[in-house]
Amino acid sequence: MASSDLYFNVDSGYLEGLVRGFRGGILSQTDYLNLTQCETLEDLKLHLQSTDYGHFLQNEAGPLTVSVIDDRLREKLVTEFQYFRNHSLSPLSKFLDFITYGYMIDNIILLITGTLHNRSITELLPKCHPLGQFEELGSLGIAQTAKDLYNAVLVDTPLALFFQECISEQDLDELHIEIIRNTLYKAYLEAFFKFCEAIGGSTSEMMLPILQFEADRRAFNITINSFGTELGKDDRAKLFPRCGRLYPDGLARLARADDYEQVRQVADCYAEYSALFEGAGTGPGEKTLEDKFFEYEVKQNTLAFMNQFHFGVFYAYVKLKEQECRNIVWISECISQQNRSKIENYVPIF
Repeated sequence: MASSDLYFNVDSGYLEGLVRGFRGGILSQTDYLNLTQCETLEDLKLHLQSTDYGHFLQNEAGPLTVSVIDDRLREKLVTEFQYFRNHSLSPLSKFLDFITYGYMIDNIILLITGTLHNRSITELLPKCHPLGQFEELGSLGIAQTAKDLYNAVLVDTPLALFFQECISEQDLDELHIEIIRNTLYKAYLEAFFKFCEAIGGSTSEMMLPILQFEADRRAFNITINSFGTELGKDDRAKLFPRCGRLYPDGLARLARADDYEQVRQVADCYAEYSALFEGAGTGPGEKTLEDKFFEYEVKQNTLAFMNQFHFGVFYAYVKLKEQECRNIVWISECISQQNRSKIENYVPIF
């Protein structure tokens, strides 16, 4: 046992126990079976009341909609996360901040995209993910152009370091938006990886494989999505996070790939990734590669709860609850649209 594990409970034991208790409230397979039998959204609401979600929809006036369910699910998760953050001490507080940086990147990209389309920042702010909200986000509302927004981000946000290192003001045009997103995510994942490595102990042991998979998933997706676009092979390679299991040989081969089959050949060199590509497709009854990635992510995050004295359980809980929210919203959409043929196409957790 590492020395950091010996003193873990002094500062973080209470919160770890709490998050493990919350984990017990994640919906079971029986709950999902009951949800898929619901005929209306009101039926779904009634069943959720018998779970840890309780009466989180009781104050909704008027007909229940999928968007309202989605918003309330997200609010509940954010409330729980903010409790962890408000009661945490360093280095757990910094670890929890790192979890929010990914959502902050998505929010900033949303605002940049909106300003490039001449949309008001104040109109876009309510659409931002609440986990990616930060104190200075409201002050960005004074930005009227992408240039103003870029300068505001450099001065006022926790993402300033990532922007300074990899994005220039000249990159802010519509053609570069996805490149900006992936460049920021690359810097973010590599920084998060180094932070967890520096913590050491069980946190490093549990988190590094999770972040390695996230880095490799992004590399696969960037490569596949770049086919048929103007993104050159050299530019593509610059977007790959260099903290995954694919680094360096797998990333070099992905950079040279010309089609999906060559990407699959790279995956075949890694047992866990080969299994994900096996049988993936877009035909009836087939699981997409994205679905397979989600399933593998769930498997990794559930394993985080098999060990003690580490921060990985907080990351795993947020990701598992996010998947649970996606599952509930998917089932709600199928009920709302009366399309029961696809209602069981969710990703089971436990």
